Amino acid sequence: MAEVHLLVSPRGGRGRAAAAAPIVRRVIEQAGHTPVDISGGSAQESADAARAAVEAGAERLIAVGGDGAVHLAVQGVAGTDAALGIVPAGTGNDFARALGLFGLSVEEAAARALGPSRPVDAIGTDRQSWVTFNVTGGFSVDVNVRADRLRFPRGPSRYTVATLLTMPGLRHRHLVVTVDGQRTEYRSAMFAVASTPTFGGGMVVCPDADPTDGLLDVAVLGPASRTTMLRLLPRAYKGNHVGHRQVHMLRGRSVTIEGEPMDLVGDGETIGSTPITLEAAPGVLKVAADPQGP
Repeated sequence: MAEVHLLVSPRGGRGRAAAAAPIVRRVIEQAGHTPVDISGGSAQESADAARAAVEAGAERLIAVGGDGAVHLAVQGVAGTDAALGIVPAGTGNDFARALGLFGLSVEEAAARALGPSRPVDAIGTDRQSWVTFNVTGGFSVDVNVRADRLRFPRGPSRYTVATLLTMPGLRHRHLVVTVDGQRTEYRSAMFAVASTPTFGGGMVVCPDADPTDGLLDVAVLGPASRTTMLRLLPRAYKGNHVGHRQVHMLRGRSVTIEGEPMDLVGDGETIGSTPITLEAAPGVLKVAADPQGP
């Protein structure tokens, strides 16, 4: 009988993660394993617990929650042989969405999290930490902050409401983006560096991003008026914003973001401010996301 370590987000999905945890434990036990909860009282404690568990020999760590919970688990499993399982029970669940795990029942996701794993890319930073799939700054961070404060609505639509509420305060910043040594300057409302297509609860900001191609996709928006932003917003949910003259798409293995200081969010979590250098980390994660699993 093997131990399976659990990292449960206490606030994920406004309580959905906590409600899912007993079901996940039952599935683990029915599979003949022993669940071990390593959830910490804070984000830092959970990340430290993930690292410690893997260093002590944990072979599988299941994150129960949203992208934030996955982000914490990745700090322990990235670059190791430990498998990462995901039970999406948060608000955005964008990493799970990219791997075909979004929309599963808790029981189905827990069973998948115990199954075979496959290599998936992550994003290395110059901060001695990992980002699972997305780093963003500018208007998108302002929206994320507003969304975290909203009590209603629940689910991905919270980001849409937060976007509309944040729009009156839209501002542009001087941004310098260097991709594989090629330097470009922008007047930007926001940017995103991603290894998967979506963030913010399903916005297809980088539609060609692939978490297995060893590359990072970059989207820079601006300069754009409030009217243009409002027109692009619904298009972004289908990726139809690409091709607009104020949407700039780049791709490479190494990305440095400089210019006017701005706060940064990685996987929905605050990770500091610019400047920052990001590197594609091919296959550094072993994610239990094989549809042929149990």
